[in-house]
Amino acid sequence: MKPITDKQTHRIYGMSVASVYPLYVAKAERKGRTKAEVDEIFFWLTGHTPATLKAEFDNKTDFETFFADAPRLNPARSAITGTVCGIRVEAIEEPTMREIRYLDKLVDALAKGRPMEKILRGAG
Repeated sequence: MKPITDKQTHRIYGMSVASVYPLYVAKAERKGRTKAEVDEIFFWLTGHTPATLKAEFDNKTDFETFFADAPRLNPARSAITGTVCGIRVEAIEEPTMREIRYLDKLVDALAKGRPMEKILRGAG
């Protein structure tokens, strides 16, 4: 697959984060990790608190809005590298897709058993 370079519309942009969140949790739990660890990834990446994240889920906020309106996207997220779905996250030019893939990559690292302090780039 080639890197995403333009403002293509992707189906996931309109999906609610709340609808995908249980899949992230299930993936982590299948590998012996916890919902709390998935939440910690969300908090670290977006600056959300438990209350604001719950509000986003309750409002069925879509991914595009979720990242556009995030309280504070973590500046250390640019250190996230590697591949998700065969695409290098650092090569994704479209900002919303890159944010989604950062989240995917962090949850993948969690499911692979990496320690939280490494997943969260030393901020764990």
